Amino acid sequence: MKRFIPIIACAGLLFGCASHTPTHMALNPQLPAIESQGVPAKPVAIEMIDTRSANFIARFNNEGDAARLVSPSESPRRQLEQVFRDGFTKAGYRIDPSSVNHMQLQLEKLLTDVSDTTFGYQATNDIIINVIASNESKTFTKRYTARNLVSGPFSADFATLELSVNDLLGDLTAKIINDPELNQFIQQ
Repeated sequence: MKRFIPIIACAGLLFGCASHTPTHMALNPQLPAIESQGVPAKPVAIEMIDTRSANFIARFNNEGDAARLVSPSESPRRQLEQVFRDGFTKAGYRIDPSSVNHMQLQLEKLLTDVSDTTFGYQATNDIIINVIASNESKTFTKRYTARNLVSGPFSADFATLELSVNDLLGDLTAKIINDPELNQFIQQ
């Protein structure tokens, strides 16, 4: 009987660890491949704001139960602002908060919606960033969207979800930083 007590205790401990679900997702947007714009250090002010109505970035929909919401482990606004600052610097611009060339990037949506299916899960990642660039006389506005679908057997694991949303963020930031229309406007 004494031999079974440690086995039962270990089994209980492992079950407790296995049933623990994370409450935060780690976003890690990377600096994408940047095309140099060939401009001599044009100054631009960059401001990133988060206009999302809620702070969570993942929603696990459970049929009949309330959805489980997962927050980011770090502020997406701060992380994306750093990526955009580094990206536009690498493209050949000089970041200057007092510049008349101003760019506001608005994070409108950053959400992973996860639903269980008959044989696994399906996750939809949606990201929307609005860009409002202005100079002394004109304003340029453009909405950038990215979406992908991830599915797999069993239940969704955080590593797969984090990887897919980080890849999507990288694609979208590259699209914005390398956008010929936006760069042409900034260089005016």
